Amino acid sequence: MIGKRFESVWDAVTDTPREAEAMKMRSAVMIELRRYIEEHGLDRSDAAALSGLPSSRVSDLMHGKIDRFTLDELVAMSVAAGFPIDADSGAS
Repeated sequence: MIGKRFESVWDAVTDTPREAEAMKMRSAVMIELRRYIEEHGLDRSDAAALSGLPSSRVSDLMHGKIDRFTLDELVAMSVAAGFPIDADSGAS
């Protein structure tokens, strides 16, 4: 049996190209938010205060629990943290 090849993991695990694109965007924003938190040496409580979310939600972000976030929530978190989003690449 020859396996089917996908452009990305999101194409393989979602039902439609629209869902795959949304997951790609969520993933890109989550990765950039995590990188921002790590590069600025923020602990969970500092990141929570900055983003306006409970520390448990920051923990979800840091552990890559993508299913617990909508794209709107991730964008709101980014804006609250003063971390601008670049619509062309998912994050700046």
